[in-house]
This record gives sequence, structure tokens and C-alpha cells, in this order.
Amino acid sequence: MNLTRPKTLLAAGLAAAGLVTAVASSPLLPATAAPSQQVSRSTGCQKQSTQPAGTSADYQLVSGGITRTYRLHLPTGYRAQSAYPLIVVYHGRGKTGAFTEAFSDLSKLNAIVAYPNGVLGDEAKQAWQGAPYSAKGVDDVKFTADLLNTLEAGFCVDRNAVYATGKSNGAGFTGILACVMADRFAAIAPVAGAFYQQGKRCEPSRPIPVLDIHGTGDTTIPYDGDGERDLPSVQTWVRDWSVRNQCSTEPRTSQLGDDTLITTYKGCEADVVHVAVTDGGHSWPGSDASSGPGYVTQTFEAHELIGAFFKSHKLRN
Repeated sequence: MNLTRPKTLLAAGLAAAGLVTAVASSPLLPATAAPSQQVSRSTGCQKQSTQPAGTSADYQLVSGGITRTYRLHLPTGYRAQSAYPLIVVYHGRGKTGAFTEAFSDLSKLNAIVAYPNGVLGDEAKQAWQGAPYSAKGVDDVKFTADLLNTLEAGFCVDRNAVYATGKSNGAGFTGILACVMADRFAAIAPVAGAFYQQGKRCEPSRPIPVLDIHGTGDTTIPYDGDGERDLPSVQTWVRDWSVRNQCSTEPRTSQLGDDTLITTYKGCEADVVHVAVTDGGHSWPGSDASSGPGYVTQTFEAHELIGAFFKSHKLRN
């Protein structure tokens, strides 16, 4: 990618938002490299993997009687003796994990990154639970739990550093996971999320940090919501999380470049941050046009912002 903005701009914006003081070249580091942080080593530590470090490979997993698939990327230099963060990435409707890996650059992070695939729903398009077009009767929450169990058993994962992100329908599903699996995920970071109303209360077992990224010019999942499709406005969805996390009522805003506004809620039991890209489309910031229609900002790269946010949040034993 040909990016024109310097990394110092991203670092300054993150610092102004209170996320991190600087952005390193590798936003996520092996958890064992930070002894001051509490590490919960999974049973897969010391278990040697046949997958070479720095590569991606495709796997199958039976969950709920259905054979599911996912792509797994191991970071360069992966060693079974070091506990690594685990990021689970959920694709948009009709897309795949491999496609999302290609445009998101999340595999550049120094973490184990899993890209699961949804089940065919309406119009024979892969989708995730919670959307009106998803496959009926498929339990993607259980699949996620089974996937985490499998990865934690097969690889050296820091169970206090497990995260969820995704785009569009997949991003919306991370919101569901935050409601029902806050005991497994340390934080979520949806991008261009389709947050369909679920008709039941969201009652997470603990306050969970949320970083939300959305373009104000998104015509696929409108920033101001769509009542006919039971999509709330993005700001309403974010404010709901600020209430759950018991934040103060007045957030703080800061500008990043010419087209990005970062809103940080204060006094929270868990951080809530909203990044609004002015006129941004249904796209992944910092990527190319393949990530979705509309304007794609190059002011920041989503994978760097997400990596910095995740690095600053862990579960506590």
C-alpha cells in the first residue's frame, strides 16, 4: 500500500485519545515479553506445531454437527514456549476469512490470528449469527467457543489476551460476543459494523473494552442507522456500551488528520472509543478499494489502531 501519512500522525492521534503513548513497528508483542502484564498460558504451550511460523494455513473443525473452516496465521518467529495474543477476525457477508486476511493486514501483527468462515445463509452467502440473512439454527457463539478451545489447546496462547474484530456482518457479530462471551475476550474492535437489534438485553459478565470504527458516508451500513433493517445509529450503539461500562456522560474528542474524529468516553470501568471517518465508505481504513465500496481513508491503518488498542487491554485473573 502506498500511504502518505507518517506513523507519527497515528501515534499522536492515539496519544491524544488516551489509547497508547506510542505506536511501535509491531503493535502487538508476545505477552511473555511484557513481564509486568499477567499471562495465562494455554495448554498448547510447549506443544510443537507442524505449521511453520509466519505462514497461514486452512483448518477444519466440527462444531454443532457442522464441519466449519478457518484460516490460521502464525506470527513470524512463533515459538511454542512464548504465549501470544490471539485475534479472531470475522468476515463480512458473502466474504471469506482468506479475503479478509488479504485486505486487513491483521496478519502483520505479532499475534496468532484466526479467520473463521461463516455458514451459507440467504442468497447462498456466508454470514454470521444475529443478522436476518444468516443461516437458521447455526450457533456461531458455540463455534467460537469451540474454536478458542481448539486453538488454546494446539498453540501457545495467552488466554488473557484474546480479542475479536471483523468487518460489517462479522463486526456486528463481535458485538454479540461481547454480550455473551466477555469472560473469554479481553476487548473487541468492530469495523463498519452491522449491529442488528437482537431483541434481548445485552448483559456482559464484565465490562469489556470496545473500539468502534465506522465511516460517516457508509451507504451499506448507514452511520445514522436504518430503522427498516433494525440497524441502530452507530453513535447510539457506542453510547449504549458507554452506559454498560459506566462511563461519564461527556466524552472527549480529538482529531486525527483531516478526516478522522476520535471520541473517547471518560471515567469508564472499561474503555469505549469511537473512530468516525468523515465521508468514509463501507471500507477498511488504510486498505485499498477491495475492502469495500466508498472512500477509504489513508489517514491511519485500521490494523495498527486495533493492534494498539488490543495491546493496552487484557483480562485479569
